[in-house]
Amino acid sequence: MNIYQDISLQEAEAMAAQPDAIIVDVREPWEFEEFSIGGTNIPLADIRERRTELLPYQTLIVVCTNGTRSRVAAKDYCRTEAFQEKQIFHLKGGILEVED
Repeated sequence: MNIYQDISLQEAEAMAAQPDAIIVDVREPWEFEEFSIGGTNIPLADIRERRTELLPYQTLIVVCTNGTRSRVAAKDYCRTEAFQEKQIFHLKGGILEVED
């Protein structure tokens, strides 16, 4: 089983600049519209049915408000066979750390 890693905002921004990386924001669309650090919005409830959108990327950086939903999503991606060779990261503390 793949294991995700916690990262800081600075690490997330550096990784997201790579062409094979994507930020996956698992908050609800209204939360994403209110404040975002970029990336693609895939609400937690939709992560399983929208996995194929992420297959082209080698690095996934999963974010949410405080880190709870993104931790659930990161664990789910790690358990998925199609993502076993991918690098999966979790923004520690969520975007609340960014807004301060």
